Amino acid sequence: MVFKRREKRSVLQSVIGFIYPRGGWGRAFHYMRHRVRRLPDSPQRIARGVSAGVFTTFTPFYGLHFVVAALIARIINGNLLAALAGTFFGNPLTYIPIGVICLKVGHFLLGTRFDEDLDRSLVAKFFGAAYDLYENSIALFTSAEADWSHLARFFHEVFVPYMVGGVLPGLVAAVVAYYLSVPVIAAYQKHRRGRIAKKLKELREKAAAAAAKENP
Repeated sequence: MVFKRREKRSVLQSVIGFIYPRGGWGRAFHYMRHRVRRLPDSPQRIARGVSAGVFTTFTPFYGLHFVVAALIARIINGNLLAALAGTFFGNPLTYIPIGVICLKVGHFLLGTRFDEDLDRSLVAKFFGAAYDLYENSIALFTSAEADWSHLARFFHEVFVPYMVGGVLPGLVAAVVAYYLSVPVIAAYQKHRRGRIAKKLKELREKAAAAAAKENP
């Protein structure tokens, strides 16, 4: 497989690598760009895959971005591996500005209010929803009463506005990613084919020269 590792990483190493890849995010970006350009597919299909991954980062389905990106890529006939690589547009350095943009646009479109305090409006609500899921899963096996108030607040004040507000900026980012990717991938593939053709020509010339020496 294209993305298969030689050595299997532990869970802790995977988490640390997600937060801050070895070599930094700049190196990780260049590595993924190199992988995408070398995919054996047409520039258009690869670019559609990349755009599907980029669009997915503007959705609130954290933890499922790979799945969502693959589904979108399948619908628009994009390259699946390129779609998975495109999701790396969303990372710890970009998730907060992406989240703020999506929430602001969503609340504006829905006519609701966006709380500028991220500690209360976003981070705390994520933790509150996670707390409800944890406590209520335990309540299923105990006599405790389930309380979904934090999750309901998260759904109405974060998830729905995020989902609605992420469509427009997500589409803009996806279109930009597509039109930037096509010429870059096409140029790289053309250059690579030229290098391969040159190497084949050199090998044929060497073989012909060797044959000429053996049969003067």
